[in-house]
Amino acid sequence: MEEKEELILRFMKTEDYVPMKAKEMALILMVPKSKYNEFVNLLNKLESEYKIVKNRKNRYRISEIETFEGIYRKNQKGFGFIKIENREDEIYVSKENSNNALNGDKVIVEIIEEKSKEKKAEGRILKIIKHEKDTVVGIFQNNKNFGFVVPDDKSFGTDIFISKKNFGKARNNHKVLVQITKYPEKGKKAEGKIIEVIGNVNEAGVDMLSLIKEYDLPYKFPEEVIEEAKKQGDEIDKKDIPNRVDLRDKIIFTIDGEDAKDLDDAVRVEKLENGNYKLDVHIADVSYYVKQDSKLDKEAVIRGTSIYMLGRVIPMLPRELSNGICSLNAGEDRYTLSCSMEIDKKGKVISSSVYKGIIKVTERMTYTDVQKILDKSDEKVLKRYEKYIEEFENMKELAIILKNRRLEQGYLNLDIPESKIILDTDGKAIDVKKYETNFANEIIEQFMLTANETIAEKFYWLDAPFIYRVHENPDLEKITELNKFLFNFGYKIKANKDNVYPKEFSKVLEEVKGKEEERVVSNLILRTLKVARYEAENKGHFGIASKYYCHFTSPIRRYPDLFIHRIISKYIENNYDIKEKEIQKLYDLAEKRADSSSEREKIATKVEREAIDIKKAEYMENKIGEIYEGIVSSVTQFGIFVELENTVEGLIRFENLGDEYFIYDENKKILIGERTNKIYKIGDKVKIKVIKANKLLRQIDFELYNDFLHVI
Repeated sequence: MEEKEELILRFMKTEDYVPMKAKEMALILMVPKSKYNEFVNLLNKLESEYKIVKNRKNRYRISEIETFEGIYRKNQKGFGFIKIENREDEIYVSKENSNNALNGDKVIVEIIEEKSKEKKAEGRILKIIKHEKDTVVGIFQNNKNFGFVVPDDKSFGTDIFISKKNFGKARNNHKVLVQITKYPEKGKKAEGKIIEVIGNVNEAGVDMLSLIKEYDLPYKFPEEVIEEAKKQGDEIDKKDIPNRVDLRDKIIFTIDGEDAKDLDDAVRVEKLENGNYKLDVHIADVSYYVKQDSKLDKEAVIRGTSIYMLGRVIPMLPRELSNGICSLNAGEDRYTLSCSMEIDKKGKVISSSVYKGIIKVTERMTYTDVQKILDKSDEKVLKRYEKYIEEFENMKELAIILKNRRLEQGYLNLDIPESKIILDTDGKAIDVKKYETNFANEIIEQFMLTANETIAEKFYWLDAPFIYRVHENPDLEKITELNKFLFNFGYKIKANKDNVYPKEFSKVLEEVKGKEEERVVSNLILRTLKVARYEAENKGHFGIASKYYCHFTSPIRRYPDLFIHRIISKYIENNYDIKEKEIQKLYDLAEKRADSSSEREKIATKVEREAIDIKKAEYMENKIGEIYEGIVSSVTQFGIFVELENTVEGLIRFENLGDEYFIYDENKKILIGERTNKIYKIGDKVKIKVIKANKLLRQIDFELYNDFLHVI
């Protein structure tokens, strides 16, 4: 179909072409009579896409309007932005030019004002090609003879009118799933029909279930997928042992959090006679059990990744696999895909090998216990693991060497604490704190990074079809904006269009280490960086300051890891001799799987963040009136955001900043009091009082209680 469209457009773009009727065109293009109706339909389609236009005499010509297709992202205030493929900057769309488009819709847009130094290009939405959603989660409001649903997604852009006959079993203040029957047009609201009642807004678990329904997450496995998983059994199939390197007599550890159940990586470090280190990273050979195009595989493609929603996990693979035969449980024979690396005293990998192995994990260690061993802080733990102390000391030595080498190369050591939400038995948030990590976490991170780099480099030079983890250089414009904030702290990132080095960012991060502004500056830098994604083409990883990088170490919970495990296994099994025809097929598949995995990762990240935001707001609902100290984390045209020590962030609106008017200085990114010249800038310490928190809106509001800010 696309080829026929291109043929018509090429014909109409020729110099000799004059506007013609459909029949005239069909005659010249020698369209058979039997295909004439199809030809007219193609013309109608091209016209609907604004690629061609028809005059009053029904003659067609190429449209003079330049149009683009893209995804519309709507702001709560009504305006939005459209991201166009192969176009670096987004297109701004005002509320008046949005043509009733909803958040996530695929649209056709025309440029009405080109980009300038001061602002983005502006566009007008001509047509909605496809609505992103046909179902929406929200709160049902009953007005007797009619009702409406207020969507949880505040960017959706409209409440949904519900006639009485479409109430179903919904009651006032129920969380519901509504089917859209009519999209908004000409100032009228969307209309819908309630197809599922999720529960009362205050009922335990309804908040997380609402997120699952809102994003249409596949939280239940089809029965046939579970059956296929169960068939893999609980023990390895011993017939494959002769094809593997047998390492069951080696001392090997898993090191994870206390609650981890799917253990997909195990490690061993050995100090060699020449003073170098041998690092073995053993990863669960999930691809041995999840074959390409099996029911398990097709379901894993749909999911793309495991999603962690605080008390609930939506796994990529059924628990029968992820917690069973694929999990590297201590004392049990397990198949692995392993990477062994010899690393010199400066942290350089001087040789490596990748092979299929069989291991028996010696001990299932936790980060907490490993740290106690390294600190020599717990006699009971030291006694229990007495014979392995040297093993962990070697791990620590090597991890320090690897990290120092990375820092020299410009590795961005972003120290941004994650939030730890404590839930009660009903799933209600009862505490929010920083997720504490220690050097034991760092050991595993450094080992996994090294294995990922080693594998990526090896298969890059083999020119193998592969999926890489790509993180491109940040945009120069964003670095310029970042420098406006950093100026207030006396820092600057040096960069130009030909020269953006991770080392410049790394230097600033090292300078702020241990200072009060460290958290804020780390967050600012994180916002400046591009989002990492999966690609079939290697483009390096800016944040890790690495030329080659992939995800190899978590095939239980990430599809790209599982995909490249299959590629690696295929190369090993065929002695690195793969036919060209098969390579091309795998290249095409790698592109598809990289794209779908990136999309699923975006959704997972959004869901996980929203789950945390909901629970933070829920926790703060019981803290109204309480006083906290915090740090200004963002300055905007409508107020300042303040982050508390426990990672909770709230907004102080202008009206809650005191009794004077504040002016936003766009250039310096500060607020200045009109009367007192008082300055509010990122990194300032403030005292706040909690005045409002709403988990349904995922919002927390503060007011200034007292401050330590300076006056010009």
